[in-house]
Amino acid sequence: MPVPTVTPARPRASHPNPWATARTEAGVPIAVKSAVENVSPTRVKLTVEVPFEELKPALDAAYKRIADQITVPGFRKGKVPQRVIDQRIGRSAVLDEAINDAINLNLDAAMREHEVKLLGRPEVDITTYEDAAPLEFTAEMDVVPEFELPAYDGIAVQVDAVDVSDDDVEEQLTQLRGRFGSLTTVERAAADGDVLLVDVSGTLAGEAVDDLQGTAMSYELGTDGMLPGFDAAVAGAEAGETRTFVFTPEVGEYAGQDLDVSVVVSQVRERVLPDADDSFAQLASEFDTIEELRADIRERLAKVKSLEQGYAAREKVAEALIAMTEIPLPESFLDQQVEDHFADGHGDDAHRAEVVEQTRESLTSQLVLDRIADAEQLSVSEAELSSWLVAQAPRYGMSPDQFAQELVNAGQVPAAVAEVRRSKALAHVIERATITDSNGDAVDLEALDVPMSLDHEDHDHDHEGHDHDHDHEGHDHDHDHEGHDHDHDHEGHDHD
Repeated sequence: MPVPTVTPARPRASHPNPWATARTEAGVPIAVKSAVENVSPTRVKLTVEVPFEELKPALDAAYKRIADQITVPGFRKGKVPQRVIDQRIGRSAVLDEAINDAINLNLDAAMREHEVKLLGRPEVDITTYEDAAPLEFTAEMDVVPEFELPAYDGIAVQVDAVDVSDDDVEEQLTQLRGRFGSLTTVERAAADGDVLLVDVSGTLAGEAVDDLQGTAMSYELGTDGMLPGFDAAVAGAEAGETRTFVFTPEVGEYAGQDLDVSVVVSQVRERVLPDADDSFAQLASEFDTIEELRADIRERLAKVKSLEQGYAAREKVAEALIAMTEIPLPESFLDQQVEDHFADGHGDDAHRAEVVEQTRESLTSQLVLDRIADAEQLSVSEAELSSWLVAQAPRYGMSPDQFAQELVNAGQVPAAVAEVRRSKALAHVIERATITDSNGDAVDLEALDVPMSLDHEDHDHDHEGHDHDHDHEGHDHDHDHEGHDHDHDHEGHDHD
């Protein structure tokens, strides 16, 4: 399940202690030396030295795990002495097991000590590793870079004024009339808007493709709702005519293979709309006259366009904030994010370029908003997190409780908290922005009731298909701002 992931909120210290004593989570000091070196503005190298005596807890734990896994005649499982394990398994195997634990524990401690905020996974290299000798290793990693936060109060943006034209009203009215239209068979070439009755069959090298078989299918020409190339192939066809074209799927069992598709047009039917008069208004709505219906459509369209104006304003403020900020981004981390996105082999060069740009913008946005949240000392309440869960859960086909449990199981609760915190940071900036429309009038997002969080990017204002009970609203605003998985799990490193 894709869930948002946390980006560290604080940058590393500008001048860390070159050699520090690491501390455990409980704050108990352990005699571990560590140093940090800035490799680049976005990358650091930690050098860690762990005295051998400090490895004893990790060695004991390794012996215990191995003893629980092996069977030795004469000893109960889990009670095999260490000397016997050394004889049977080998001391080096135990050390390998212990070293993994020791590196994870002490790398975490060193990162906390030097206030290193990790992005991605560190590259660990063991430099000294001998029995009864100190463990020395280095870890090179991408980190949250240092950058100057711009003045974000009073950002000014302009959006289009709300304008509902007569054509907009007539388009909506025509769509509503279409719901009450009738179909009449015609003896002519098919044109856009006609509803065709078709039989479809697809083959590969003469063999039928099961997923491309259908009979007596009703399809409105010009909607591009069938296979790519379907509309172009059947345009102008008459009843009884057969048209063919080639379809090459991009994904699935037949990806990259040319499939031959045959379409038999059985009927061409024309949609006849009822007249736009008072009788239609009474049939399709609660109004008595067509002018009252038009006025209501205009009013509802104005509300929808006002919401769209608000969303545009919010996006422009977010874009302006990013444009004002210069941040050095970790290229290796970004490259890995893009490669992870295309791990299944889908997409072309154009799609890759789009994903690269989106990944850069997403990371920049997260870093800026995290810093603003720090500067404004923003926190997330339990109620705010609950509201976020309620809003997000339907996108994953889950109840809020199920979604919350999935986050807990995946260890992504901190990521969710970070996402809500960033939303609050953006809202803080928007509340202090100056927003005007193209007529010079102020735009009040609060009056428009436009959500100011990150969670409303891809709002889909579907003005079509109004029900005949005259509900012209019903617009789903499904805003996915999650985008990229920033995986900060630095356990299980590959130790070269």
